[in-house]
Amino acid sequence: MAESGIITGQYVRIQPTVASVGDRIFAQLIDWGVLLAYIALLTWFVVETNISGWVVATLYLFPLLFYTLICEVLNQGQTLGKMVLNIRVVKMDGSMPTLGAYLMRWMLWLIDGPATSFVGLVAMILNRNNQRLGDMAAGTVVIKKQKYKKIQISLDEYDYLAKNYTPRYPQASDLSLEQIEIITRAISTQRDGFDLRLNQLAKKVQQKFNIERKEANDLAFLQRVVRDYQYYALEEI
Repeated sequence: MAESGIITGQYVRIQPTVASVGDRIFAQLIDWGVLLAYIALLTWFVVETNISGWVVATLYLFPLLFYTLICEVLNQGQTLGKMVLNIRVVKMDGSMPTLGAYLMRWMLWLIDGPATSFVGLVAMILNRNNQRLGDMAAGTVVIKKQKYKKIQISLDEYDYLAKNYTPRYPQASDLSLEQIEIITRAISTQRDGFDLRLNQLAKKVQQKFNIERKEANDLAFLQRVVRDYQYYALEEI
């Protein structure tokens, strides 16, 4: 399988395994099977209840049109088919895709899919990261989930991550690699306005991830978040 190296900052390197073309085809077939089962069940329901009109049209068209988009947005880059194959959509830098990225992938399925003789399949075969056109436009890649955090790291650089280290903030595991890099850069760059920038960043991290912080000092808090992130990342190796 292809390897897509992702490097963040000065201390973390991950090499997730890109999902194969076969993985993506099987995931798509499972998703189509789910939609066919839904249509069959809905058809039976319509016949039994004799409902008609715009309600039926909505019940048919809405899932068919928006199934992939809704699943990936609400389920961290996974449809039901991707869950079965244990693959997921991420940004090329390893972070969670934005809503705009998901929308771009979804809209370009009109070009990638069966309506245009599976142009996306040809693109995946020719692309080293197995990206369809929608992935290229959105800056995303589909990877094997179990190897998402295969991290190559020198443990002697992290003497604080000893065997008896106890993480304080489980929410740290939800941070993206990009977010951790931003925090690390902020706490290591001391210049004019350092304290103010740290205070603003600490508040943003606290609010975004609903963290009840225990450190009064902003620098200590952000350092602890980074350390807890590293702890959870290393636990998954």
